[in-house]
Amino acid sequence: MQTLAAFNLVHFWALVLAFAILIYGLLDGFDLGVGILFGFNADPVQRDQMMQTIEPVWDGNETWLVVVGTVLFAAFPAAYAIFLSAFYLPVVILLGALILRGVSMEFRGRSGRLRGLWSGCFSGGSLVATFVQGTAIGALVEGIDISNGEYAGGAWDWLSPFALLGGFGLVAGYALLGAGWLVLKTRGGLREWSYRWLPRLMVLTVACVLASFIWTLMGSMDISHRWADSPEWVMVPLVLVLLGAGGLALSVRQRRDRLAYPMAAMIFIAAFCAFIFSFWPWILPGDLRFYQAAAPPASLQFLFYGAGLVVLPVVLIYTVGVYWIFRGKSRPIDP
Repeated sequence: MQTLAAFNLVHFWALVLAFAILIYGLLDGFDLGVGILFGFNADPVQRDQMMQTIEPVWDGNETWLVVVGTVLFAAFPAAYAIFLSAFYLPVVILLGALILRGVSMEFRGRSGRLRGLWSGCFSGGSLVATFVQGTAIGALVEGIDISNGEYAGGAWDWLSPFALLGGFGLVAGYALLGAGWLVLKTRGGLREWSYRWLPRLMVLTVACVLASFIWTLMGSMDISHRWADSPEWVMVPLVLVLLGAGGLALSVRQRRDRLAYPMAAMIFIAAFCAFIFSFWPWILPGDLRFYQAAAPPASLQFLFYGAGLVVLPVVLIYTVGVYWIFRGKSRPIDP
């Protein structure tokens, strides 16, 4: 019974980890996407509007990144140690970009002559943070060099061509989420500007997703065998991608503001499902399974009663509460 309970706790924390990664991508993804699009909009009033749409929620969104790191460290310490060794540079760059981005948001609103500098830091920090996340995901999918339970590769192994494709794909995907969020939250000229970006970003995102699918299929015999044995594992994500793209096209054509972000999120969820379906039950694809990386049963149980029953519900309630309070369109800013 104890072995079965420990195995179930491993599954529980694996699901929590997957859920936290997905929620982080969907929530912090759109506000990073707004930051990326910020650099392509020269209108000062519209820039202020873009900033206004994410100010109430951006810091809460990043809480889910803390949840991801905490669960990985506490529930799967072996995977955490290998991941941090392999992606030390991307993690440092990511944290630096997020810090710069947060500081620039505060300083920009209080600056005169340096307002342009802080605007560039906000947009650049958003772009860099997104790109390194994507490259790390791409490198993880491609596989990392592990020997005797330790990372055996180099400091720059994460910068492969496939990883770079992952970085560009995530930039396009987050920008797509950001455009969908702006359509949902704004009126007037910024809303129309965001609608013009939606189809371009949709095409670029779908192209990157499909290119990643094909590249992975051609480069990994294990995945190709898994997809051949269980074709629904690849068909479900592809159907979701097509549904999301069709819904986005309908949203743009009929100007359905509430449809754009959910359809963009569907494309993102489809890519996430493809990743999960392709590599489960590996936490580090091809090298380490979830149960191999898990902490001792006593630690998982302690974590369950402390974080699983107390902290996670509080974070969920806080997240839902903030979005409920700040629902609806943002208030217009006078030029």
